Amino acid sequence: MLSFNVLLLVPTGINAAIGGYAGDALPVARTIASIADHLITHPNVLNGASLYWSMPNILYTEGYALDRMARGDWGLRPMRSNRIGVIFDRGMEPDLELRHRQAIAAAQATLGLNIADILITDQPLGVELRSGDSGAAWGTIANLDSLLRAAAKLIEVAQVQAIAVVARFPDDGDREALQNYRQGKGVDALAGAEAVISHAIVREFGIPCAHAPALQPLPLDPTVSPRAAAEELGYTFLPSVLVGLSRAPQIIRDRHLFKPDDITADDIAAIVTPYSACGGAGLLALNALSLGHHIFVKENQTTLNVTPEMLGLKGLIADNYWEAIGLLAALKAGVNPQSLRI
Repeated sequence: MLSFNVLLLVPTGINAAIGGYAGDALPVARTIASIADHLITHPNVLNGASLYWSMPNILYTEGYALDRMARGDWGLRPMRSNRIGVIFDRGMEPDLELRHRQAIAAAQATLGLNIADILITDQPLGVELRSGDSGAAWGTIANLDSLLRAAAKLIEVAQVQAIAVVARFPDDGDREALQNYRQGKGVDALAGAEAVISHAIVREFGIPCAHAPALQPLPLDPTVSPRAAAEELGYTFLPSVLVGLSRAPQIIRDRHLFKPDDITADDIAAIVTPYSACGGAGLLALNALSLGHHIFVKENQTTLNVTPEMLGLKGLIADNYWEAIGLLAALKAGVNPQSLRI
């Protein structure tokens, strides 16, 4: 029987109405996963700080790896369990470091995760946050070499299969932007820099990676939006990252090593993405290869305005994820979606 594998895309740092906050796209991911054989999506869809929802058929795949898979270069191999290594930024204060060590100890004791080692970078990483005219967020890492040295040591010495990074992020960013985000109407200012960190490790080593920012706790605010509230529940965002990485698919960079059960671009049956954010490398690569049914969701608005019509992309337009999931169910059944309407 043919597998029905779905790629769910919600690009990070573009103020997506669904998926631009603290794990608020998880209900979408859970629902699609219930009808898909595998759901492939990136960490920002699944990370809800202290909240998470692990499903064995969800493949937690870092964005750079996802794009390379969509191009046909790499494959994804589902895993039952990974040995996780954790990198701490030397720029973290002792109290923040202790909070994160306690989160790791809790994940080992309570969830039984296999966390092999913790390394501290030899220099502070020096994260800086930026935002563009479009409102999209990005960032820079002053000492990226220090991060890569730590990752190399974890891979070579501790033989880890996935890496979590905890970098110290600035507390004194744009206060207005932060308040807007907490109210559910702003861009996640951390997302762009987080992507730089995980992309660097995946590109260099071909190993699953995700990031949790280290920040001092914010003052209590009774008006925080439910979409941002997951980040208000504790002192660290690390738990969801560790859970995701514990079953993240291994990345197969050599096509000659692909096995029959590995998932490649040829195995993608459908791609679901926001209607206004169609410029991503993975989506364009699958379109160029004429692979998968494309579904564009209008309700998930973003700060971008890159529509399928602008790029000549063909597919199905859904007003919302309710409709998108109905379209997926029809496609899985081999039913022409148009036959469901008058």
